[in-house]
Amino acid sequence: MIKLTILYGHPRDDQAFENYYSQTHLPIAARLRGVSRLELTQFRAGPGGRKPDYYRMAEIYFQDEAQLDAELASEQGQAAIADLPNFATGGVTMIVGSVDDSRYVG
Repeated sequence: MIKLTILYGHPRDDQAFENYYSQTHLPIAARLRGVSRLELTQFRAGPGGRKPDYYRMAEIYFQDEAQLDAELASEQGQAAIADLPNFATGGVTMIVGSVDDSRYVG
């Protein structure tokens, strides 16, 4: 399995980000086909109230790298990518990784 992780930096206006993200961007991204799983995270302050390095994270899972590449190249994928500058005023980092399905028990 392959995972696309999208890390959003802290926006200039949290409420504007949240409104656009939920009402406009997520419906655009929802048109992607072939997504096996999706997780959305909004980070909170860490121990001692430390501000997190990122504001939000989206984790999008695909069966394999070919599926990921096809989705990002598709009309839907290109629309989702093109929409990022419309709300992600704190910047965006995208990384791709292989998911290790093994379980480690201590």
